[in-house]
Amino acid sequence: MIDYEKELNPEQRNVVKAADGPILVIAGAGSGKTRALTYRVAHLIEQGTDPGRILLATFTNKAAHSMLSRVETLVDVDLGRLWGGTFHHVGNRILRRYAGLLGYERAYTIVDAEDSRQLINTCIREMGIHTADGTFPKPSVLGEIISLSANTGVEIDKIIEGRYRNLSRCITDILKVALRYRLRKKELSVMDFDDILLNWRALLNDFPEIREEYADRFLHILVDEYQDTNIIQADILDLLAAGHRNLMVVGDDSQSIYSFRGANFSNILKFPERYPDAQVFKLETNYRSTPEILALANLSIVNNPYQFEKVLRAVRKKGLRPVFVPLKNVLRQADFVAQRIIELADEGIPLGEIAVLYRAHYHSMELQMELVRRGIPFEIRSGIRFFEQAHIKDVTAFMRIAANPLDEIAWRRVMKLYPKIGDVTARKIWEFVSSRGDPLAAVFSDEFMKQVPKGAAAGIGRFRETLKGVLELSASNALTQIVDVILKGGYRERMEEKYGDGASREEDLWQLSAFSSEFASLEEFLSDLALMTNITEEEASYRPEENNHKVVLSSIHQAKGLEWAVVFMIWCSEGMFPLARALKEPGGEDEERRLFYVATTRAKDQLYFCHPLVGRTRGVWSADAVPSRFIAELAPSGLEPEDLPFDQWMIR
Repeated sequence: MIDYEKELNPEQRNVVKAADGPILVIAGAGSGKTRALTYRVAHLIEQGTDPGRILLATFTNKAAHSMLSRVETLVDVDLGRLWGGTFHHVGNRILRRYAGLLGYERAYTIVDAEDSRQLINTCIREMGIHTADGTFPKPSVLGEIISLSANTGVEIDKIIEGRYRNLSRCITDILKVALRYRLRKKELSVMDFDDILLNWRALLNDFPEIREEYADRFLHILVDEYQDTNIIQADILDLLAAGHRNLMVVGDDSQSIYSFRGANFSNILKFPERYPDAQVFKLETNYRSTPEILALANLSIVNNPYQFEKVLRAVRKKGLRPVFVPLKNVLRQADFVAQRIIELADEGIPLGEIAVLYRAHYHSMELQMELVRRGIPFEIRSGIRFFEQAHIKDVTAFMRIAANPLDEIAWRRVMKLYPKIGDVTARKIWEFVSSRGDPLAAVFSDEFMKQVPKGAAAGIGRFRETLKGVLELSASNALTQIVDVILKGGYRERMEEKYGDGASREEDLWQLSAFSSEFASLEEFLSDLALMTNITEEEASYRPEENNHKVVLSSIHQAKGLEWAVVFMIWCSEGMFPLARALKEPGGEDEERRLFYVATTRAKDQLYFCHPLVGRTRGVWSADAVPSRFIAELAPSGLEPEDLPFDQWMIR
């Protein structure tokens, strides 16, 4: 049996041993929420709950795996039947059984952002919309609008009126494209990332017997980072918990910072209204930061009118006070940060334990230049992710055809890999195979080659050989051999001709091959692959043992959930933080203040706020910059220096 008295503090024990029913856990930064969730799962199992009747919903599969690994060390029970993972992972698992009820093939394909853009572009062309003059929005912008509408439940025309007013003249055509896009996805039996949640909710809403099946299966539902859920996710949870009502949600309203991608702050704020009998617990004991940093963090959030009040209390002993540093200009800011990093390194603090945080990516430009000039290694949290690289997508397109022969996007991508085949021929080939009852059989017919220009015949001959090999291997689940077949089928030569780093890209493909060995089927592999390509930067893993030799430069959004010994916050100036454009959004100031709170609570030992007195906006120098209102709130007039929550260094 687990010794809960020894392993948990009183706040955590109250959560872990709480009675059944709806539960809201307000978990302050660094308060051990993961530990509380982990032990709650273990406690339920100890009390006799079948692991197969527990659902643990998280925002990254990594978080779910980490928690379940901890549970396995606590209880000697097979957790193979416990449902754990992201909302999209769980939704995809259920839809694989019942997608047919919604008009999809069971082997539907999940398309990522790039594939979605391509399909939207096809829809624009099919609708005959004129785009040559550049006045119609690009497919990527349309994709953002459609996605935001899906995640917020706000109609597209309202989204445009609120956030994309310059596109108001195009509303009619945008609505036509959005409708066509929805219909084309259904015709092709593909879902984008948003469709997984929308269709999961539709399944539960429209088919009571399925809702009852899963409501009965999931006797206990536990949710991590509930403040980041959108309206669809909250609806799904409410539907699943409507019977037993054993819904535990864990989160921190003060760290709700993702409204730009659809997160609904009111989900956590109004949870007690939706569940009037909910038990509410608070985790306020902080194990991360010094008392001085926490005192400042507590003060930084008090001006938000809508929140669950809490006061973080430090376990650690006294440390250094945070520091406010006014600087003559942005170049001096870069110079100060770089010089202080060198001093900290000389004091024995690893570079990987130092982070520079900012509200917008462009705020780091001058600092990047200064770090390069001084030879200080640094890492920027940005760039194309592995599974979104062109050569990875080329190879997986072959696999997608094998898994779902109706995947037009994959067909067109593969066709254009071969010489003498452009958009017109690729479309012609697609129209031919899709018009046949069995697209895969049509590829190997004599009539198929008649669709191909004479100059492209040799390449398409190699394509047929390659596809045959992929089909045979996928049928026998020999996934690790598929990459080899594709490389030998001509893709190795194509990489060498198209890219300057063909050898490096081939190594990537072999890593992909090795990764595929973790999956039992091609369908499962492609599903997880597509879900991973939609993972946001905020979920990117941070491994101190690998990055200990580099300073981290990160936006605050990307830094959430991480921690460093020393944190610099740059551009703490009005208009930069809070960002001027963010203040124009409903609730914008409150969310900017939550961002400030998130940034302060990333620091364990030292925290610096940098404020350039003269800045530069779009290349133009501007004088008389004032400190961020969030700094001003910490230093009301009349306070003596010793009463401030920070030290103030001289202008440098």
